[in-house]
Amino acid sequence: MKKSVFLTLATAATAVVIIAAKPAAPIAMTTPAETTAKSASVYDFTVKSIDGKEVKLSKYKGKKLLIVNTASKCGYTPQYKELEELSKKYGNKVTVLGFPSNSFNQELASNVEVASFCEKNYGVTFPLFETVAVKGAAAVPLYKYLADKTKNGIVSDEPTWNFCKYLVNEKGQVVKFYGSGVTPLSPELVADISK
Repeated sequence: MKKSVFLTLATAATAVVIIAAKPAAPIAMTTPAETTAKSASVYDFTVKSIDGKEVKLSKYKGKKLLIVNTASKCGYTPQYKELEELSKKYGNKVTVLGFPSNSFNQELASNVEVASFCEKNYGVTFPLFETVAVKGAAAVPLYKYLADKTKNGIVSDEPTWNFCKYLVNEKGQVVKFYGSGVTPLSPELVADISK
């Protein structure tokens, strides 16, 4: 009996030693940013232009993007003028993309009205897209991506008001968020675009 128990214990100890001695498989460690960078970028999204046509954001590959949620009846609406100037002056480095939004209850009723307002009052020539929700559960997929660090790897800010801005690099990765008070031609923003 004692001999049998001793053999069982000895066998178990040998098994433990064999299991412990077996080398573990290497585990690849990646940071959240690396994981997201591999799984998604702004280029993975398709949006609708202000006149209802589908636009794949991948068409902007190789250029920085400044994505802005805009509104026609806001104290920051005059930023349209600076956005247009930025687009003309730095168009070789960045493409401005305007996303009208009524998330803060300050946008006109239709895309046609928005397009007309922007052209007539500010001479906007940079791309405008259809009116979308940019915050909370109702936000469109692009804006959910822009505001979620677990998805974009860098930024966790959703728009707090109209004319918030996201800078995206030439690889389609979000690199920075700017609040409404940062004007399009501010030294900070121009310096980041020029990097």
